[in-house]
Amino acid sequence: MHTESLYQAARECLLCDDLEQKLTLSDATAAAWRSGELELSGWCAADEIKEAGRPACPELVHPSRLARRGLGSEAGRLALIHAIAHIEFNAINLAWDAVQRFPDLPPEFYDDWIQVAVEEVYHFRLLRQRLRDGGADYGDYPAHNGLWEMAVRTARDPLLRMALVPRMLEARGLDVTPGIMERFRAIGDEQTVACLQVILDEEVGHVRFGSRWFHYLCEQRGLEPEATYFDLLEQFLNGGMRCPLHQQARLEAGFSPQELERLERLCARK
Repeated sequence: MHTESLYQAARECLLCDDLEQKLTLSDATAAAWRSGELELSGWCAADEIKEAGRPACPELVHPSRLARRGLGSEAGRLALIHAIAHIEFNAINLAWDAVQRFPDLPPEFYDDWIQVAVEEVYHFRLLRQRLRDGGADYGDYPAHNGLWEMAVRTARDPLLRMALVPRMLEARGLDVTPGIMERFRAIGDEQTVACLQVILDEEVGHVRFGSRWFHYLCEQRGLEPEATYFDLLEQFLNGGMRCPLHQQARLEAGFSPQELERLERLCARK
């Protein structure tokens, strides 16, 4: 690592397109921050960064071109694991992007998103091992770029990022993961179920970080959090919401009972 700036070190992690190097660099950067070797200095604007570093494979396609991932075959099982691994890979980039893109926030903001980056690396490695156990690897199946596209749409404002990545997209992951776990359990793949349980438990914390910093930024700007959040959902979801919601996980992740009631009403509008 050639810098004492956390922002620049995070940018190196974000832009690295060698898979193994990105994973190793992520762990090393987190360790350097925790040991005091990196400082909140040397920030420069990230406006020109529209793409995150990633390996040549998987091929990125429109979601409509992705085959339905049924678990009735080994190929379908591996394709679904690959799809989840791809989400975790993108989440590594999203965590480092939050660190390098948004300056002048409390040190605890960077603590939180560096922790997220390290945990996403771990999640990716867990799922990649499941792929390898089945004779496949990351990059063997096509994927879509929806998560990173939301990073681009929220790049101008950390409040937008907190509302729409952890508190919208990643919160949706809390809702759907238990059902995915049941699908793997039904075919006897308890090892993948165990991996997904680890991921679900830690993702609650990631969404909680999003809630924490969304509320912090609302307070700094004199905004009422619930009204602001639902205004943003209206803009970005056109008022629609998919259910069921994982109520307990969302409560643990910083959603209020009132927010959950309003989200349930959005589901009923569909």
